[in-house]
Amino acid sequence: MGGALDGQVAVVTGAGSGIGRATAFALAKVGADVVAAGRRIEPLLETVRAIEADDRRALAVAADVTDEAAVDHLVARALEQLERIDVLVNNAGINVRRRTLAETTVPDWRHVIDVNLTGPFLLARAVLPHMRERGSGTIVNIVSEAARRTYLVSGVAYSASKFGARSLTDYINLEERQNGIRACAIHPGEVCTPMIRLRPTPPTPEAEAEMLLPEDIAAAVVFVASLPAHAAVEELAMRPTRLRNLEAERASAAEA
Repeated sequence: MGGALDGQVAVVTGAGSGIGRATAFALAKVGADVVAAGRRIEPLLETVRAIEADDRRALAVAADVTDEAAVDHLVARALEQLERIDVLVNNAGINVRRRTLAETTVPDWRHVIDVNLTGPFLLARAVLPHMRERGSGTIVNIVSEAARRTYLVSGVAYSASKFGARSLTDYINLEERQNGIRACAIHPGEVCTPMIRLRPTPPTPEAEAEMLLPEDIAAAVVFVASLPAHAAVEELAMRPTRLRNLEAERASAAEA
């Protein structure tokens, strides 16, 4: 797909590590200029330097995706510096260690919902005027297998936020496809990233070795964003070839 996104600009949140960084690299490899967004500037600058080494333009913007003013500033900087936004990848996401219904605190609930659901809403709303004006745009929400089926291991706040993000994606398509804007919810199963080690019972190295990699999700984003404008992939589910019984694993850990 070399050059499939030549001349296009992609905004990627959570681009300082994991899926976000892999996605920023993958989009740049097929010709896109990239705006790398996230909470901490140093990891973003590392992402940008690697992209620029491949002769692509890149911009690092520190932004809290739960802050409306910060999101508006991010989009304004992208348009000021790179002049357009063709692709938005809402990747930033979090979970907490104590995640059962009984253990989840109200501040933790609100924080997970804010990052995983309010963040994508704010970013989508901020880029829509520009995309409408141009009559095209692709919004990719990195959601989760937890939006297709509720797992105890995912936790109450994470599960609720991801079901909401799936619905948000559907709504964008319902309202914006007439304006040439398409949205896709990508639902990864287990991905080997640092966040997976926040589980109350972290997976073993052997389990991690069979998980999806950030680069696998990045390849899916490139596929979705590279399709002709008349084609929309609304949902894409990805799971490891070898599946683990997560609920049995959780029950075993609870008994130990």
